[in-house]
Amino acid sequence: MFVKLQHLDTNCIPVLHPVKTSNSNINGGVSLPLPCHRTEREFEQLIKKHKIPPQKQLDFDKRTVFRKPKSNPDGLVQNPEKKKGTIEKDKVVKRRVWSRRDTLEKEKLQNKCTTELVNGNEAVKKVHTNCSTKVVPENGVVKKEHTKCSAKWARYGGCIPAMLDTLERVTNLDEAFMPWELSLSNKERTIILKEQKSWQRAMEIFNWFKKKGCYELNVIHYNIMIRILGKAQRWEELEILLNEMEKNRILPINSTYGTLMDVYSKGGFREKAMQFLDIMNKKEIESDEVTMGIVLQMYKTSGQFEKAIEFFKKWSTGKTISLSSYTYNTLIDIYGKAGRLEDASQTFDEMLKRGILQNTITFNSMIHMFGDHGQLDKVESLIQKMEQFQCLPDTRTYNILISMHTKHDNIIVATKYFKKMKDSSLLPDIVSYRTLLYAYSIRQMVDEAEKLMREMDERGLEIDEYTQSSITRMYIEVGMLKKAWLWFKRFHISGKMTPDCYSAIIDAFGSRGHVSEAEEVFKCCREQRNPKVLEYNVMIKTYGVNKRYDDVYRLIDRMEEHGVTPDICSYNSVIQMLAADDRPETAAFYLRKMRDSGFVTDCVPYCAVISGFVKLGEVGPAIEVYNEMIRLEIEPDVVVYGVLINAYADIGNVDEALRYVTAMEKRGLQMNSVICNSLIKLYTKVGCLREAEEAYYTLLLLSSDLDVYTSNCMIDLYTERSMVKPAEEIFEKLRKNGNANEFSYAMMLCMYKKIGNFEEAFEIAKKMRELGFLNDLLSYNHVLGLYALDGRFKEAVMIFKEMIESGVDPNDSSFKYLGVVLMKRGVPKNAILKLESMRKNDYQSGLEAWRVTIDLVFGMVYRDISD
Repeated sequence: MFVKLQHLDTNCIPVLHPVKTSNSNINGGVSLPLPCHRTEREFEQLIKKHKIPPQKQLDFDKRTVFRKPKSNPDGLVQNPEKKKGTIEKDKVVKRRVWSRRDTLEKEKLQNKCTTELVNGNEAVKKVHTNCSTKVVPENGVVKKEHTKCSAKWARYGGCIPAMLDTLERVTNLDEAFMPWELSLSNKERTIILKEQKSWQRAMEIFNWFKKKGCYELNVIHYNIMIRILGKAQRWEELEILLNEMEKNRILPINSTYGTLMDVYSKGGFREKAMQFLDIMNKKEIESDEVTMGIVLQMYKTSGQFEKAIEFFKKWSTGKTISLSSYTYNTLIDIYGKAGRLEDASQTFDEMLKRGILQNTITFNSMIHMFGDHGQLDKVESLIQKMEQFQCLPDTRTYNILISMHTKHDNIIVATKYFKKMKDSSLLPDIVSYRTLLYAYSIRQMVDEAEKLMREMDERGLEIDEYTQSSITRMYIEVGMLKKAWLWFKRFHISGKMTPDCYSAIIDAFGSRGHVSEAEEVFKCCREQRNPKVLEYNVMIKTYGVNKRYDDVYRLIDRMEEHGVTPDICSYNSVIQMLAADDRPETAAFYLRKMRDSGFVTDCVPYCAVISGFVKLGEVGPAIEVYNEMIRLEIEPDVVVYGVLINAYADIGNVDEALRYVTAMEKRGLQMNSVICNSLIKLYTKVGCLREAEEAYYTLLLLSSDLDVYTSNCMIDLYTERSMVKPAEEIFEKLRKNGNANEFSYAMMLCMYKKIGNFEEAFEIAKKMRELGFLNDLLSYNHVLGLYALDGRFKEAVMIFKEMIESGVDPNDSSFKYLGVVLMKRGVPKNAILKLESMRKNDYQSGLEAWRVTIDLVFGMVYRDISD
């Protein structure tokens, strides 16, 4: 079929593909020269000129391609017309490969790799399935060998798998690219850059393309390099690349800005990422859906959910849009995290209306959202929908359900979902085990927790430090100290415990009173390494909680001997615990040490010491500490002033209390409820009604939930002045809120008794008995006196009986009221005086005499009086 053509331009001769490959030289051993660019019309003219017989259509479709000859197997191109390496640059750029579209498409679909064998004047296409071409340098000449194709790269088809394989094996880029140097297309260069695993190799290849000068590097190639450098957090190289783009007048496009925002936001430079969004807005570049999705993710990861929603609404306004499932899922997740459940549900329904099938990610977001807000009924509805849509739950679905039910204390349901996950042939991951194990441990479910731990050990899953400490606490709380210690030793011996973990174990033992075990853990820590300040601080806390203050002093004073300097937390802990345990002088000593170490930055430690002195009634030393704080220019806060004002309120010193109120206001500090309460207490003691009312009204503006003590103070002031209406208003507020206590009722009873309103007083007394407020001597005496005053003898004696039976010993006032009762029944005053004399000489004999007298007077046995 072929003829040998002399003086013929063979650049565009159709190369026939035999069905079976052959290694024979059909055209006399002469290699085809490098092809020049020809149009199809020129090609047809050449066929007519040289009278090449037409081929059958069937054969032509199956076997004919227009192909540029490649280098021979030895890596060298034979060209009788030109010397090696003298190919003109413009021709290199213009060369094209002509091929039948259906042939190439079929090759791509079948994921086949091709290798060209060029012998003489014949170009034979040999098709290899499931292989690629490996380029191996040998004696300075690149040779090709066939290797098995990577499953990842095989999808590209053509020569790309061979190129990528070669780039992995051959370091020198000139050698690696030699077989394809003259034919690299834009698409091939794009894929090569995208598939690089390291930013260094990608940069090397990118620079090689630039150095050659014959390859077009467009904005897509730059986008790929931006993403590669951004993922590797090579910010300096990335800035150089952006400057290069500007210098070469390569204009960024939508995807460029999207990529920049993505890499900078993920790299922790959210403000820098936002700058690119501002640039897009200034240049009026409309974001596409992908870029919009990147902006939404950027806002979401920074917790700015409302801004994300606002951006989406602005972007979608006035558009007819068809969003992808990815964007819908992102929106649902944002709405859920923002607490906008209705918007999330509407977005979910919109997906259905638009025919976009919800996937597992969609359902996971919805389940997580409703679970966090306690709407478990809607969670169950979503699970049913998943079954209807045949959308199978994944491991994350079950993890969400397990976590949700453990948070709502449905541990049995959580366990069922864990079992169901296994039954569904899904393997629980580390999150599944840790979530359920922690839930078991805090509920002291030892058997269940141990079973889960055995499974984790069998699967080689590591127990994290957080769960490890919770298991230790579980054993301690159920009294299994030996197991708790063995559990700790297991992780201690591994040598992987961090300061946080040692601290948690020390606290677990120490906070429950097991100081010796906590000390042993501290010693174990020393065996591994010198403990950090964190372990020392927790050990100080352990000694303090268990009131072993000598050990506290020893430990903090010797920290520096072990190369550890106490920090602000060390001193604060010691000062707080000493001041709270009535040791303000020692606390003041460590406050000075803290000051000398430069750790005093606010008034908190000073406030603790001042409170410690005030608690003991030592106002003088408290004022000295306050004055020292002022000298050192440490600003006191409203709490400090509140402590001092309350101290003077307790001793009734109005002038000094008001002096500190004035000092506080001069520093621009606002009155708070604590100070108002202190002032009301002070004004109640000294009987200043008007000033107390002013403080009370200020308190009402600050807080609607008033302290019962303050309200009782106001009731006390009003009852002393028989101001019934304001007293009743405050009492009714307390009663409606359920805050009224026995003192509130007692003061109202006294006020009604004082003004002679016995009906209201009896109602109060009845309510006090119903509420159980008759529980001390004062309350019993109030009611006993009321009944005696009104002549209600039976009720008075019943109250006396209740008092004796409840273990409350009557006092002089109690017997005085009983004397009134007996005299009104006709008992002579001399007899009452005799009974009192007997009680004072012998309490038990006197008490019995009172009982006998009451029985005789009323004509009934005391024990049956309640009948």
